[in-house]
Amino acid sequence: MNIGRFVTLKNVGSSLLKKRNYSASHLDGFYGTVGNTPLIKLQGLSNETGCDILVKAEFLNPGGSVKDRAALYLINDARNKGLLKEGGTVVEGTAGNTGIGLAHICNSLGYKCVIYMPNTQSQEKIDVLKVLGADVRLVPAVPFDNADNYNHQARRYAESLTNAVWTDQFDNVANRQAHIETTGPEIWKQTDGKVDAVTFGSGTGGTMAGVSMYLKSKNEKILTVLADPQGSVLCNWFNKGKLERTEGSSVTEGIGQGRVTSNMEGAPIDKALCIKDRDAIAMTFRLLHECGFYVGASSGLNVASAYQIAKDLGPGHTVVTCLCDTGQRYFTRLFSRRWLQSKSLLDATPEPYRKSLIE
Repeated sequence: MNIGRFVTLKNVGSSLLKKRNYSASHLDGFYGTVGNTPLIKLQGLSNETGCDILVKAEFLNPGGSVKDRAALYLINDARNKGLLKEGGTVVEGTAGNTGIGLAHICNSLGYKCVIYMPNTQSQEKIDVLKVLGADVRLVPAVPFDNADNYNHQARRYAESLTNAVWTDQFDNVANRQAHIETTGPEIWKQTDGKVDAVTFGSGTGGTMAGVSMYLKSKNEKILTVLADPQGSVLCNWFNKGKLERTEGSSVTEGIGQGRVTSNMEGAPIDKALCIKDRDAIAMTFRLLHECGFYVGASSGLNVASAYQIAKDLGPGHTVVTCLCDTGQRYFTRLFSRRWLQSKSLLDATPEPYRKSLIE
């Protein structure tokens, strides 16, 4: 196994484990372990398409998701600007994963953490935030142009405190800088520069924009494709120049948008694909039962997009995406027969895999 490039499961056995390479030096605290995730080849899907479909294992970040990268850069940005001093308070509006990353880092650096969160998010993420010591404030899910949107409430609360900062993950470009400086370079190095396309879903826009900006600076021919859930405006924005929502709404959490964020502005995105919930759910269960990866629906959406791109490009290409977080954060939703039925998505789950669902 060569962690420097990507992991393949061609020769599974005890000898494979002995070849795994670990850093010979120690890392500095929680924040020192963020990033440098492995790049893994999905063997079955790669064989089906004739392409290398590779995924960054972002669920292996210490806080369990890709959002640890943004969380670290957002806090460092506030510290570097003198906005956050010892014992201060970090406030953010989040669907969950950025908040979890922030709460971990706040614990490690001695800050307080207050999270404003739509009340539509999974109970698992809410519970994790509470266990981490965050002050979690659930608010109704309303559009961004409503003054009671969770982001506006977070901003107002931070402004009412001393020694506090609203990290503003959607429009603070320190978010995408995390991916310009870490995720993009990691992908370039791990593929030896041999990458033909990248694709990610977008909530804040940080991952998609940052990776695209870095990789296009290395090779402008790399295809950059936004994977957008149904009901978001971004697919029509990048394909047609219109801020119009695609049909329907999505069960995916933390991705999809009703506007173009500052992180996404100016990003060199070549095109967008609208990925239906049915395809994202089907791929989430394929990842679990065929590849062994227990991940959430945003990861299923990413890989469904990569799979489509690989088929469109034809054999011999390399397509990169990421597995965002673990399925445990959606356990009572995505992996519940009753919940899937309530969303008319049970039949999107491959029939052989339904027997593993909880009631």
